[in-house]
Amino acid sequence: MYKIIAINPGSTSTKLAYYEDETCIFNTDIRHNIEELKQFATIWDQFDYRLDAILRTLEARGVDPASLSAVVGRGGHTPPIPGGVYRVNEVMLEMSRTGKYGYHPCDLGPILAGALSDRYGMPAMIVDPPTTDEFSEIAKVTGLPGVRRRSAFHALNHRAVAKQYARDIGRNYPELRLIGVHMGGGISIVTHEGGRMVDGNDAMIGEGPFSANRCGTIPGWALIDMAFSGDYTRESMREKLSMHAGLSAHLGETDLIAIEKRIAGGDEHAREILDAMCYQIAKSVGAAATILCGRVDAIYMTGGMAHSRSVVSEISRRVEFIAPIVLYPGEYEMQSLAYGAYEVLTGAEPLKELTEEA
Repeated sequence: MYKIIAINPGSTSTKLAYYEDETCIFNTDIRHNIEELKQFATIWDQFDYRLDAILRTLEARGVDPASLSAVVGRGGHTPPIPGGVYRVNEVMLEMSRTGKYGYHPCDLGPILAGALSDRYGMPAMIVDPPTTDEFSEIAKVTGLPGVRRRSAFHALNHRAVAKQYARDIGRNYPELRLIGVHMGGGISIVTHEGGRMVDGNDAMIGEGPFSANRCGTIPGWALIDMAFSGDYTRESMREKLSMHAGLSAHLGETDLIAIEKRIAGGDEHAREILDAMCYQIAKSVGAAATILCGRVDAIYMTGGMAHSRSVVSEISRRVEFIAPIVLYPGEYEMQSLAYGAYEVLTGAEPLKELTEEA
C-alpha cells in the first residue's frame, strides 16, 4: 500500500490530504491566523510556520511522516513546461525561491515537499504546475509580433476533472475531445485533445469571460486610455484588472449566493451582470468547439460556481447543442496531486525532470 500526502499552499491556508493508494483518508484545510501571517514579510518567510503546522496536523491524525511513500506539492512557477508529474529537484526549488517566473503561495508547494523529502527520505513531486503549457504553436500567435498568447489557467483542476470524467465513463483520457469550464475566482475554458490541454484563455488578466474579480477580455482602446490616464501605475493597473474587476467591480461583492439572493429580491442590475458573465462563458465554449471542429465528446463544468443551478442553467441553454454537459462542482486539485504521485509509484506515469533549459 502506498501512503501519500498532498500539500497545496494558499494565501491564508494550507490544504493537506492523506491518501492510501487511491483512497482519501482525510482532506483538511489548515487555516492560518491572518494576524500571525502579518509577521512574515514574504511567503518564503512563512516556510517554518507552515511546515510546523503540517507536521502537527499529521501527528494529530496519527500519520508518521517516516512511513510515507511520497509527498506531492502544488507546483510553483517555472518556465512553460508540458504537464505531468515532476520530481522536486534543486532546479525547481531555485526557480520557486527566487520568484523569477512568478510569485504566489503555491511556490511554497515544492519547497515544503522537498523539505519533507530531505527529512524523511520519501520522493517529492509536483503535478501539472500552473505554468503547464501544451498549446500548439498556432494557438500562441497574435496579430502583434512579439506578443504571444500564454498558457495560464487552472491546469491542475482541469486535468483532474477530465481524467475523472474518463474514468467515470470507462474511457481513456487521451481518446476524448473535451471542453472544460472552471468557474472560481478566475474562469478558464480549456480544450482537451489527445491527452493534452491544447488551448485555453489566460484566466488571470485580459482574456476570456470576466469572473468574480478579474476583467476578462476588454476593448483595447479603452484599456490604453485607462492605462495612460495618469490615474494608475503599472502595478495598480495590474491589481485593478486582476483583483478589483468582474463581479466585484460591478456589484461590490463576489459571493455568488449573496448575488443570487439579490436577484431573487428583484435586483435587475445584479441579474444583468450575472447573465453577462454566463453569456461570455458560453461564447468562449462556442469558440473552443471550433478548435475541435465541432466534434466534442462532452463539456464539463467545475469550480465553486458549478454549484449554482442558475449559472449552470444559463450557460447550458446556450451550449448544450454542442455536446452533453457534465457537472463536477468544486475542485479536484488534492485528488489530482495524490493520483499523480500514485501513478508514478505504480509505474503508470513517468516521473519527469525539470532542467534549466525548460
